[in-house]
Formats: sequence, structure tokens, C-alpha cells
Amino acid sequence: MFSWLNTNSSKNEQTPNKNNNHLILKTPLNHPLTNDQDEILFGCGCFWGAEKGFWKLPGVITTSVGYAGGQLENPNYNQVCSGKTGHAEVVRVVWNKSKIDLSDLLKLFWECHDPTQGNRQGNDHGTQYRSAIYCKNNDQLNLAKDSRDAYQEVLSKQNFGAITTEIKSYQTFYIAENYHQQYLARPGSRPYCSAMPTKIKLNDFPNSNFILDKQVWSEYNWEVNHCVLRSDNNPIAK
Repeated sequence: MFSWLNTNSSKNEQTPNKNNNHLILKTPLNHPLTNDQDEILFGCGCFWGAEKGFWKLPGVITTSVGYAGGQLENPNYNQVCSGKTGHAEVVRVVWNKSKIDLSDLLKLFWECHDPTQGNRQGNDHGTQYRSAIYCKNNDQLNLAKDSRDAYQEVLSKQNFGAITTEIKSYQTFYIAENYHQQYLARPGSRPYCSAMPTKIKLNDFPNSNFILDKQVWSEYNWEVNHCVLRSDNNPIAK
């Protein structure tokens, strides 16, 4: 399991609270894994829109946003945004392995943003917005790399550049402040998503094991600008 660390000892809306429940899924953000569950961290630009994309998938148990991949211990949002901590904005995804496979999650990851943009996503610039996959073990790492290589092949055929996604294992996850958690589901939130999808699909790749019904993907229309913002907050029906 990824390390969970709070950035401050006080509890208020500006500081993290890993004991909160998910606003939509109603599950604990620090969900204890059972034998049929797994977890991973994804960085796809601003974590507000990215998180919503993942919590909508059938079989996802819980999601939360935070920081990973940097050097500074216990970073807060302002420190991460300075670009000096080395962290990326990430989404922690916990899923039921019998209902959804990591292959399905990787499909959403690659399709929901442009992984060739380096240290930015759309109008958001900075190392914190880089594309990243932080894995829990070597099996996840190998599958992530297989999916990357397959997606690079189809991207190159459409004249996209090299994928810049950082793929690593064993990164510490620092949960973000409360107001960032499920931000797009909060009353009065500012609808925002910086992701710039390539509109290119990832299909079967070496060692893939897709579980989700293909109909699920019709709920994500990347032809529509900021697709995630235009959908409701509810999980996709199985």
C-alpha cells in the first residue's frame, strides 16, 4: 500500500484529513485494501478533472487526490505549485479486481489527457502537471510500460510526439487538502479541467485484460471539449 501522510497536524478545510469519506462513492478516502482490491497513482494534469474521470468507472472503490513523485516531505498545495518540490498532482485509485482491471484504468489514463506535453497539460504549465503513473509493484510497472508502448505506436501514426509520461514504482502519496478532494462534486466549485485528450483510443495491448463492457467508454466522448465537466458526478451504471 502507498504511504499515507498528512501535511499538517491541525484539521481544517485547508489541511488534509485522510479519514474523510468520498463525496460521491461514500467510501473512506484511506480505504483499507482487501485481497480483491488494488491501488495505483495517476497524474493527468490538474487533479480535479482527472479524479472525476476515475471515480465514474464501474468497479472503482474510492479515489482521492494528492501529491507524489517529489523530494520534499509533507508538501502542501502552495509548495507543490511553486514547482520546487518535484511533486506531481495525482489521483489515487482503489479498485475491485474482479470488476475492473488495471488495463481498463490505463485505457482511461491514456485517453483522458495528452501524455506528450511534458511539464504541462493544456493551459496549465509546471512540473506538477506532468503525466505520471506511480505503481505499487513490478507487475503494475510492466503493464503500464506495455500500455505506453502500444499507445506510442498509435500516437506516432497520427503524428504525435514522444510520450513523456513518468512511470515509476514505490512513490510516497501525500493526500491533498480537504477542499481538493472530489472538488468538482462540491457545491459552488469552479468547473475546470486542463486535460487535452488526443482523441486517439487505446485498444488491446500486450498482457492487457480488459473487463469493462465496451459500452462504458461511450460515456467518455473526448470529441467534446472538457468531456468530464459536461457529465454528471454519478458512477457509470454497470
